[in-house]
Amino acid sequence: MIKLNDYLYSGDTVLKILQRYTEDLKQSAKETHNQIDFVHCNFLFQISELLQHNDFLTSQSQRIREFYKLMANEYPFLAFTFKGRIKSLIRAESKFNGYIVEYISDYYNEHGHYPSTAEVKNCLTCFRDLIAYRIVISLPKCHLKEGETLADEEMKYLYDVANQLPGFLEERGFTAELSTLTGEKKTPLLKESVSPYYRDYIVNAENYGYRSLHITFYDNIARCYVEVQLRTKEMDDFAEIGPANHLGYEKRQESERARRDAIPKGENIYFDEAYERGIMLQQLELSKLDVNMFGAVNNSLINDGCGLYRGRLILPYEHLSRFQNDLVD
Repeated sequence: MIKLNDYLYSGDTVLKILQRYTEDLKQSAKETHNQIDFVHCNFLFQISELLQHNDFLTSQSQRIREFYKLMANEYPFLAFTFKGRIKSLIRAESKFNGYIVEYISDYYNEHGHYPSTAEVKNCLTCFRDLIAYRIVISLPKCHLKEGETLADEEMKYLYDVANQLPGFLEERGFTAELSTLTGEKKTPLLKESVSPYYRDYIVNAENYGYRSLHITFYDNIARCYVEVQLRTKEMDDFAEIGPANHLGYEKRQESERARRDAIPKGENIYFDEAYERGIMLQQLELSKLDVNMFGAVNNSLINDGCGLYRGRLILPYEHLSRFQNDLVD
């Protein structure tokens, strides 16, 4: 079986690794008539295109930067960051295989038989976050008035920003995609005109505490999908360095082990290969990898200059709150 792990020890660049992995996977797909591997190759080619061609990213980030400038004018008292990234190769590969494992397992549990190849291929058309932007806001305590709480005020500003974002970007070549979250609770802080586009994980918090607003756009100029996440600093800390990060990882591991137990080995080649690729990536010792522009002491101390593990940054903007030393009446 062709797997990404086998290409991470030769000192090649990420692009060269992608090229070799894709070529070998495509050749294997031809020999075994594996239709899912052909879809996999197209997915890898898409990542390679994102990494190689920067013109459309420049155009896109400039248009999104206009919203940053709007926020700097309208919310001078807020501190906030705009971050953009291309999903890392390892995370993208994990997610692709994870979708296959999850879809086949859920389908089998519901129907008692396996989905067709066409149905598995169809489930792999849902990638919308290979390019993602994150807006994180923070309200300095010096701007709080008597009786106000930091959490409540930050929440009001976060939803206010969310209400402005879709219309602003649609004037600049983006089209908001309808939310795929079903049966969700609604908040009055989000306008009815924009609510159908947001996946609101604040009022619909994940079991392990993850909270964020997510919205997907299609960039009609760059011809690609982008995801935008909006969080307060507390939400961002919880997700990136807090319990949501660790507990989410543990929960995914337990869930994947349970899926393997539910699907007998050898009954579905697509499940077996995707599961093995995913587990192999989880077990990587990053300090032993030899990839150009990447170094690691262990799985926590990482210097990723190529987007292998942490993703490639494309939009770092930071706005510090003005008047932080002034009292606000």
